Amino acid sequence: MNALRPAPQAVNTRERLRVVLGAALGLLLAGGLSHALMPASLPWLVAPLGASAVLVFGVPASPLAQPWAVVGGNTVSALVGIACLRWLPLPPFAIAAVAVALAIGLMFLLRCLHPPGGAASLLMVLSATQDWHFAFEPVALNSLLLVLAGVAYNSLTGRRYPHAQQAAVMPAGAQVAPPRFGEAELDAVLVRYNQVLDVPRDDLADLLHEAELLSYRNRLGGLRCRDIMSSPVITAEFGTPLAEAWALLQQHRIKALPVVDRVQRITGIVTRADFMRAAEADRRDGLAGRLQSLLKPSPGTHSTKPEVVGQIMSRQVRVASADRPIAELVPLFSATGHHHIPIVGEQARLVGILTQSDLVKALSHGP
Repeated sequence: MNALRPAPQAVNTRERLRVVLGAALGLLLAGGLSHALMPASLPWLVAPLGASAVLVFGVPASPLAQPWAVVGGNTVSALVGIACLRWLPLPPFAIAAVAVALAIGLMFLLRCLHPPGGAASLLMVLSATQDWHFAFEPVALNSLLLVLAGVAYNSLTGRRYPHAQQAAVMPAGAQVAPPRFGEAELDAVLVRYNQVLDVPRDDLADLLHEAELLSYRNRLGGLRCRDIMSSPVITAEFGTPLAEAWALLQQHRIKALPVVDRVQRITGIVTRADFMRAAEADRRDGLAGRLQSLLKPSPGTHSTKPEVVGQIMSRQVRVASADRPIAELVPLFSATGHHHIPIVGEQARLVGILTQSDLVKALSHGP
C-alpha cells in the first residue's frame, strides 16, 4: 500500500498560489483572445488546454511543458485524431485507442511529448471532428496563446520559461566546483534508466550536485580548512635553487612546495610534476640523467636551463581561505585532480596546506 500513497510535494504555499493564479490568467488570456479571433461557430477553448496549463504553470521546467511540446504536441495529436477518424474503418472505441497510440508515437518522433496531446487526439475522435482546420483553430491557437502567457507570467514570477533542456554552459571564468560525476556518466545513467524523465537534464545535474555537497556538509559538520590543514608549511621562494627545492620534496616526502614572497604571500607552487616536465625539456637520454642535469647548478653567470624554482613553478594556484568549509573543497579533490590546496589567512598570507590525506582523515572520522 505504501507504493500507492502520494508523496508530499516540497513546495510552499506561495508557490502553490503562484501556480493557481498563473493557470487562471493563462486560460483567461487564451480563451478570451481565441474567442475574439475565431469564428463564433468554433469552440473558443478545448479541454486538453486545462491539462496543458497545469504543466506550463505548475512545472515550467519540465521537458513536457516546453513551448514546442505544448504547441507541437497538441496540434500534431489533434491532426492524428482527425486522420484516424477519417481514414480508419474501425469502431469508435478502436479508433480512439489507435489515435492516442499513434499520437504518442509521433510526439516521441518529433520530440514534442506532451500528455495533454493524448487528450487532444482522443477529443477529436469522441467529438467526431473531421475538419483539419480544427487542429489549428482552436487547438494550435489555444496552445500558442497559453505558451505566450506562460512565458510572460513565469518570467515575471521568477521561473525560467522556456527552460533550456541541454546542459547548462558556465560563464567564462566561473569558479564553481564540479560534481564528482561528469556529463558522460550522467548521460550513461539516463540511457540505462531508459524512461521519460520529467525534469530537465541541467536541473537534475544541479540537484545531484547540491545533494552531494549537503551530504559532505552533514558528514563533515562545521569543519573548516584551519581545523584539518597541515601547518607549518614547507615552502620555497622564487630564487630557491632547484636542487634545494627537490631535496625538500624528498626529505619531507611531499609532492608540492608553495612558493611565497618575503611576507608569505603565494606567488606560485612547484610540484614533482613541474620538475619532471622541466627535465623532459633536456634532450639527453634517460630520465635519471635528465633530472640530475636539471638539478646541477650551471657554472658561470649564464645558463641555458632553469636554475631556480621561479623558472619552473606553476603561477596559477588555487587557494582557499582558512575559514572556508571543508565540504566545499571535496569536489575539487575528487573531480579536478587537485592533490594539495594552499590555505591563506589574513592579508592572503599562507597559513597551511590542505592535502588529500588531510581530507581522507576528516571524511573517515566525520564531525
